[in-house]
Amino acid sequence: MKKTKIEWTESVWNPTIGCNKVSNGCKNCYAEVMAKRLQAMGNPDYKNGFAFTMLPHRLDEPKKNKKPTLYFVNSMSDLFHEKMDIAFLDQVMQVITDTPQHQYQILTKRPKRMREYFLSHPIPQNAWLGTTVESSKVKHRIKEITDLPAKVKWLSCEPLLDDLGNLDLDGIDWVIVGGESGNNARAMQEQWVLNIQKQCQDQKVAFFFKQWGAYGSDGKRRSKKENGSLFQGKEMKEYPKDFKRRGL
Repeated sequence: MKKTKIEWTESVWNPTIGCNKVSNGCKNCYAEVMAKRLQAMGNPDYKNGFAFTMLPHRLDEPKKNKKPTLYFVNSMSDLFHEKMDIAFLDQVMQVITDTPQHQYQILTKRPKRMREYFLSHPIPQNAWLGTTVESSKVKHRIKEITDLPAKVKWLSCEPLLDDLGNLDLDGIDWVIVGGESGNNARAMQEQWVLNIQKQCQDQKVAFFFKQWGAYGSDGKRRSKKENGSLFQGKEMKEYPKDFKRRGL
């Protein structure tokens, strides 16, 4: 089980690695930087750098873990990448089904492909289906998942790049918001976050504020640690209804 510093999960599972940029949120991809670093270090899994790669030897990792765990699936890739082999995707879903003690957070920037897959395949009861909505330009992604019969449907608004405006969160259970970090980070404005937080509150959707990132609420650049994760002086780290945090 690979631990992670991602605040809203417990561990990561990457049966595939690598991806390519599909929208503005991908501009400063942390996974690409990490993949190239691992390639330079000689890690055999990353011999192709950040090219999309399926890794069959990683499939059974969750089966070796008997402790109930919240897994983020593919922190280093996108499970619904165009080069994903459907037979391999079926194997991933079978592992999820065979390990009901775990919960799996699946996040994609390709929700249309995810939708197409699950219209003809069952959704595991312990799979959370999510899509990234980092800007108003990709709000259309939300509609691709709202009616899928998953236990939890969620949005990751990270890095939040502009004001998302009005949001129809019908069918959505959880929204994560976070600012960008790193040398080339783009600033997130407090009003953008407030707009999402208020709509989550009004529509009874769990709201999780992850971090400010490289820029604080005042627009000044500092370290990620200095800017912290408080929003308007409060910690806002809600989880979907009925989910027990287990110390997260």
